[in-house]
Amino acid sequence: MKAKKFDSDFDDGKDVTAVLDLSKAQRPLQKQRRVNVDFPDWMIKSLDREAKRLGVTRQSIIKIWLAERLEQLASNK
Repeated sequence: MKAKKFDSDFDDGKDVTAVLDLSKAQRPLQKQRRVNVDFPDWMIKSLDREAKRLGVTRQSIIKIWLAERLEQLASNK
């Protein structure tokens, strides 16, 4: 399929997934890497309380807060 046809079909809302090789698809900047961080007990308890209040996991609240802070820092440059 030529790029113009692909773009046209996509823009028209047609399903173009059949012509894609999704086995090699990647989301940019989304590669996961594991890190270990030690937190004091009081911080873990506070994180768990806030995570429970929001209905998310401890890991999720840490990721959300870190992402917010990093975005904030990037926008201040």
